[in-house]
Amino acid sequence: MVYRLAGFPVEPVRWEGLKKKLADRHTGTTGKLNIKEIPVNDPSIAQLNLPPGMIDFGVGQPSPALLPLAQLKKAAASRLDENDPSFLAYGANQGDGYFRAVLADYLHEHYHIPVDADQLLVTSGASMGLDLLCTLFARAGDTIFVEEPSYFLALRIFADHRLKIISLPMDAGGLNIEALEEKLIRHRPVLLYTIPTFHNPSSVTLGAERRKQLVELSRRHNFLIIADEVYHLLNYAKAPPPPPMAGYVDADTIFSLGSFSKILAPGLRLGWIQTGPQLLKQIVDCGLLDSGGGLNPFTSALVRSAIEMGLQQTQLATLLTTYTERKVALSNALKEYLPESVRFIEPDGGFFIWLVLPEGVDAEQMRVEARQKNVGFLPGVKFSSAGKLENCVRLSFSYFDVPELAEGVRRLAEVFKAFRNDEC
Repeated sequence: MVYRLAGFPVEPVRWEGLKKKLADRHTGTTGKLNIKEIPVNDPSIAQLNLPPGMIDFGVGQPSPALLPLAQLKKAAASRLDENDPSFLAYGANQGDGYFRAVLADYLHEHYHIPVDADQLLVTSGASMGLDLLCTLFARAGDTIFVEEPSYFLALRIFADHRLKIISLPMDAGGLNIEALEEKLIRHRPVLLYTIPTFHNPSSVTLGAERRKQLVELSRRHNFLIIADEVYHLLNYAKAPPPPPMAGYVDADTIFSLGSFSKILAPGLRLGWIQTGPQLLKQIVDCGLLDSGGGLNPFTSALVRSAIEMGLQQTQLATLLTTYTERKVALSNALKEYLPESVRFIEPDGGFFIWLVLPEGVDAEQMRVEARQKNVGFLPGVKFSSAGKLENCVRLSFSYFDVPELAEGVRRLAEVFKAFRNDEC
């Protein structure tokens, strides 16, 4: 059978032929595909493609060694052993009720505030949740406020929805509330996007008082806040961060986004939206959830088991220990190899260190030269909605281990020295 698309014949996909091509690609033969021979970084199976020897600080995801395969095997076996096929069927629009109840208890333990399962909606990761909120609560041409800098892939989602992006300055205390008030005199946003805790890329955290002020402004000026809180549980300091924006959802102006990508495994594509009853109803009633029968009933059932069995907590503890070591190692290497003219703050959580290079240094140009030394990073301009921050750099410590982090900074210092013709 031949299908037609816009007048052109399209051959149907033939799985056997596709399988053979894939096998040929990786084995060079027409024999069986050997999965073990496929590199982890193969772009056909993973969102990552690193050349051999490359230390790329731009990679903001866990290393393969940190992915909890054994724990998830146990969780899956436990769930499948119950012989209950219900999680293989279409789910409830809001997400599996048993999972939401378990998740609510888990978040209550870590947020240190009450969490109502009825205020949670299951998503296929935080990015999907963000896209869904833009679809439901904004229209092309609407204004959205974002922090400067901001998560670059979120900026792409906003651009996809053709939203008018207005940037707001940040300081060491997070989003500048006075600047926000000034912007509200001239603009009427429908949405404001913030990463309040362990910000990506700057790693700063919005203070408790500013969080209250932000909520008050959202109610007074009638805009909705999307709080991307995916790093909230990755705290490396003795003192906890301020309570999450999720604690203000009763104001009915807050969407709090969470995800298991940062605290369990990104390939699960499992996250949640926490919000008040009025806003939640608008999401639950949307066509996507009606048609799909909710999101991720299988994955949420698996993760439910992981939480109930204590495996999620074990994984989080492992990540906190590992990332603390890596964060310290990266900070120490930056102090050792880079000159004092390069400024940064050692983060209390998250994945990132934000470098501010001397004025006049073009990080994008330096990035090109850095690749010659087998070291990579993300330039600050990627995180700017205004095309600024040219002299800034984001480094991630989530993927590489301590020796590689130190070596990567040594290479980076060589590039900087050559680029500036300066003594490090």
